[in-house]
Amino acid sequence: MRTTMRLWVPAVVIVGLVAAGCGSDSKSSSANTAPTTTTVAKVTGSIKVSDAASLTEAFAKIGSDFTRANPNASVTFNPGSSGTLAMQIQQTNGVGIDTFASADEDNMKKLVSANVIDGQPVVFAKNKLVIVTKPGNPKHIKTLADLAKADIVSLCGLTVPCGQYAAQILQTAGVAIPETKVTRGVDVKGTLGAVTTGDADAAIVYVTDAKTAGAAVTAVMIPDAQNAIATYPIATLTSSANQATSRAFIDYVMSPAGQATLKSFGFLPPS
Repeated sequence: MRTTMRLWVPAVVIVGLVAAGCGSDSKSSSANTAPTTTTVAKVTGSIKVSDAASLTEAFAKIGSDFTRANPNASVTFNPGSSGTLAMQIQQTNGVGIDTFASADEDNMKKLVSANVIDGQPVVFAKNKLVIVTKPGNPKHIKTLADLAKADIVSLCGLTVPCGQYAAQILQTAGVAIPETKVTRGVDVKGTLGAVTTGDADAAIVYVTDAKTAGAAVTAVMIPDAQNAIATYPIATLTSSANQATSRAFIDYVMSPAGQATLKSFGFLPPS
């Protein structure tokens, strides 16, 4: 077995320039998934968002739009595996992190149980899985079953949400891939990278990551009956030094503009 270990470097701070009416400093973080349309006074200060790696590109755009609407605020992103990020938050009681956005509900529930989440998490998006291959699909992989015939298949680590979702759909489809043929990534970006660099013939990643990769891979769709739905919750941490801006960022993610951005990157609506 070969293992892909690709660490995802935290993204840069995004500071906007143009003011527009958006954001909310409401104390509430409800479990309601309906987008908010409330416009209130602009927020200020910086926040740090630990976000699932699959959100990297979409959140970069959302962060830019949010700070454009709130020129006195800034957002720093810390993308990675949801499980790793949740563990870091638990170990440090969330010090230095204001907002957590997970690619699964289990890791968020761990933080809720640890009393490090302020209010209730809100589901803001969903996602599905897809097979990606080298450009042109030289191994002619058309189904999950065909993955067993590939020389090397890239999958996320077993404790990573995308790895758990992949294990679920492979088991449901009755497909067993020998671990000697598997290379595992520390997150979905590392898993995808094994294919784009030629280390693996195919991988199971999120639809959104395949879309972002573009021509660097060929996507093979997985039928809904064999697929899994990834649910993405977001919440403010009790340790946040700037809860007002964190909540305003979450409100923006849930707003029509934020939801439109997520849709443009291939995410499904929260409900």
